Amino acid sequence: MKIFDFSKEVGKHITRFDSDFVMSHIMVTDKPANIGCMHLDKDGIIGYHQAVVPQLLLVVSGEGFVRGEDEAIYPIKAGEAAFWVKDEFHETTTKTGLTAIVIESEKLDPASFMTEKKLTDCSS
Repeated sequence: MKIFDFSKEVGKHITRFDSDFVMSHIMVTDKPANIGCMHLDKDGIIGYHQAVVPQLLLVVSGEGFVRGEDEAIYPIKAGEAAFWVKDEFHETTTKTGLTAIVIESEKLDPASFMTEKKLTDCSS
């Protein structure tokens, strides 16, 4: 599992066409992609399961915890994204609630656009 940063702080300020906003790039894919929004209430869980294809979970509000096959638990918050490779077992939980966009596709490479963050295990 890897954690990436797509927060405003790592984005690029766009002024073209009289625009004024920050764009944090996430991905480009030449394969079909499934994109959805997951809403986890207080004490919500996306149970421990195997990724059918590479999966990117982008937290857009709230905070929670993610884990991969190494059983370590990592905090995740708005502006961060967890990436799991095909066949990797993983889980997402939250105590307070979170909303996340999930992108699933055979060919995902979030490292080509986003900055990887150092993992900090909070399970011990």
